[in-house]
Parts: sequence; C-alpha cells; structure tokens
Amino acid sequence: MPPARKRARSYDPAKIRAAVFGQLGTVREAVHGLTPEQLALPTRLGEWTVRELVAHIGMAVTAVHRSLDRPAPPKQDVQVAEWPFATAADSAAIAGFTRNPTTGHPDLGAYLADVEQSLRTVLAEHPGSRLLDTDAGALPLDDYLVTRAVELVVHTDDLNAAVPGLQVPYDRQALAAATRLLADALAVKAPGGSTEVRVPPYAVVQCVEGPRHTRGTPPNVVETDPLTWLRLATGRLAWPDAVQEAKVSASGERADIGYLLPLMS
Repeated sequence: MPPARKRARSYDPAKIRAAVFGQLGTVREAVHGLTPEQLALPTRLGEWTVRELVAHIGMAVTAVHRSLDRPAPPKQDVQVAEWPFATAADSAAIAGFTRNPTTGHPDLGAYLADVEQSLRTVLAEHPGSRLLDTDAGALPLDDYLVTRAVELVVHTDDLNAAVPGLQVPYDRQALAAATRLLADALAVKAPGGSTEVRVPPYAVVQCVEGPRHTRGTPPNVVETDPLTWLRLATGRLAWPDAVQEAKVSASGERADIGYLLPLMS
C-alpha cells in the first residue's frame, strides 16, 4: 500500500454525518418511484441490475454496523485517504454479498428507510473516535463515515446512469467529501509536487515526482469537474476518453495521469 500523506485532511464530523444522511435520503426517495421494469435494468457494474445496485447502496451503509459489531482495534493503522486502495480486493465478496438484500427485502425503499433509521441509532450510541476494524484497516468512526459518503455519491452516479431520465441529486457536502478523499488518494499513490490536479470548487492537490513549483502557475496542470473526477477515479470513465471529449484539461509533460487511474473500483 502506498505511504500515507504526512498531513491528513480533516473533515467536519457533523457535516459528514449530515452528508451521509442527505445522500442516502435522496436515493431512498428516488427508489420509491422506480418501477419493477426500471429495477430490472442493467447497470455499468458488470451483471448488477438496478435492484442489486440499490441493495448494495444499503449494504455500503450497514458496513458501519458490521464494523461496530467487531471488537475495537488497539490503534489506528491507516489514514482515510488510503481506503480507496482496499476496495479492489473486496469486489468479489461484495458482489456475492449484495444479492442477499435483494431477496430478503423486496421493497427496497422500505429497506433503505430501515437502513437510515438503524444508522441514526448506532451513531447515537458510539463516539466518532471509536476505532473500527474495516477492510482497509483500523479507522475512527468519523473517518469511516467519509468513505460512506464516497460510496453513496459514486453509486448515486451509477444509479443515474442506469435509469434513463432519473436525476437523483448529489448532496453538496457528500460530493465535496468524495472529491477531496479521492484527490487525496491520488496524492498518496503518486507523491510529489510536479503536477497540480484541480477539481473546483472542492479540491486541489499536488502529486507526481519531479520539479516542484513554488510560485505562479505550475507547469503541469490537470483540471476537471467533480463528477468527471469521480468517474475517472473509480474507473467509470477512461482517461483518454475524458481528454478526447474535453471533460478534462491536461497541460504539461507530467499532466497525463491516466496511468495512475483508477484509484478504486
């Protein structure tokens, strides 16, 4: 695993909790209106249907419950920006586990409502500093909730892409947290200061080994919007396609960061 950044970004716990509930709530409301035909539509996630995608969204939230059910680790051993690198190893197990809620909860809207209420209950019972044994390593509850915001935003985008005409909104704080965490993950994967990656209005990071600029416009700049960045970072969009479609601008000899992507799956 790549070395952690020397100075980890901090997140406002209250804003992150509000973001998780905000994004989960918009998905829950949208799911209530989906027809059986829409739930049976394919998604861009392999063999998953929309129904299985929605079930996975609920499962991503209840991962908090499963981690809280395990004994607390003795100490934190990973930074939240390293979490994306652990997702690829879990993809096969996640695919199998996701199918369980689709059979046990035919009413997915009610299922997500139960997930939301149970999350409120467990968060009221545990401090944000409580360490969790997660698939990425030992993380505080508050940090792990940032990863849940990432999951919710990424899969909301998957849902919007799968159902024609569906436009589930993105909670601003959740989108900001997802953008920043994945930008920080890039800086962890390719530490350095030769390239500046800008995702306005939420994130700016420096990465890639090479000469570090100290003032003025850096020689190597990558800039894109938050949703395009999330799609690049998660493999939903290929770097050459994003450049060709002018969804990302890249200037400078070290601005081609396609070889570093995706950061998570």
